[in-house]
Amino acid sequence: VADAVLRSRAGLSTGDRPIGSFLFLGPTGVGKTELARTLAEALFGSEDRMVRLDMSEYQERHTVSRLVGAPPGYVGHEEAGQLTEAVRRNPYSLLLLDEIEKAHPDVFNILLQVLDDGRLT
Repeated sequence: VADAVLRSRAGLSTGDRPIGSFLFLGPTGVGKTELARTLAEALFGSEDRMVRLDMSEYQERHTVSRLVGAPPGYVGHEEAGQLTEAVRRNPYSLLLLDEIEKAHPDVFNILLQVLDDGRLT
């Protein structure tokens, strides 16, 4: 984590990718969410720049559209998804995917691109 932040602060990271994608593991109460809040504060000046999504709400296949929005031609396609709208409002923010292990596998496939490239197509 520290190396990624240092690279970013030194200007050595590319601007078209996330500063870093981290997986924090451990039992309840060890400070995973607190670390995310602290990172948001350090990187973006405020812990309010942390977008938290409870991934246990995305256990079913159809919830992918709730996360990123429905594709054109489908009902609700004019509405943004919870992730896309949160990032649109705060493009430079820390994304906390809480309880990611409970999400549907199709959600993982969508998030792989986001975590690797920092964009969703």
